[in-house]
Amino acid sequence: MNVPTHEPREVAVGKLLSARKQTLAVAESCTGGLITHRLTNVPGSSAYVIASVIAYAYQAKVAALGVSWDTLNRFGAVSEETVTAMARGVRERFSSTLGLAITGIAGPGGGTPEKPVGLTYIALASAGDLIIEKHIWKGDRIQNKEQSADAALQLLYRYLTRG
Repeated sequence: MNVPTHEPREVAVGKLLSARKQTLAVAESCTGGLITHRLTNVPGSSAYVIASVIAYAYQAKVAALGVSWDTLNRFGAVSEETVTAMARGVRERFSSTLGLAITGIAGPGGGTPEKPVGLTYIALASAGDLIIEKHIWKGDRIQNKEQSADAALQLLYRYLTRG
């Protein structure tokens, strides 16, 4: 299910969060705050956006989100395991209904054959659910960040509109 073209994803998500009286905390790495920037461009977003953490370095993921050093050392910052810990950690630390997290390799450097530039993991955590998506974008750094933010907001939208 896609967002109607006449309404930006962040507006649709905001309406849904407000209507359902749900709150959101966001943990961003590769997007550097772009998701939160888009969410908070919407008037009234303070009613549902509780907090946002830009956890770029390993140390920040550990200190701010509770990701374990073991997880980072075993799986790396860009992994399903790390994005899961980020989503659950931000949700728990800020007592929000939902925790949205993203980590990836925006480029142009930093990629490997196993983890290429454009690899991105997104996770959405609630009290009873965990949804994880993996994407590999083809684009430059800015395009990868924008595609990642779009995908995160789309995941949130699909979660909020599911039957």
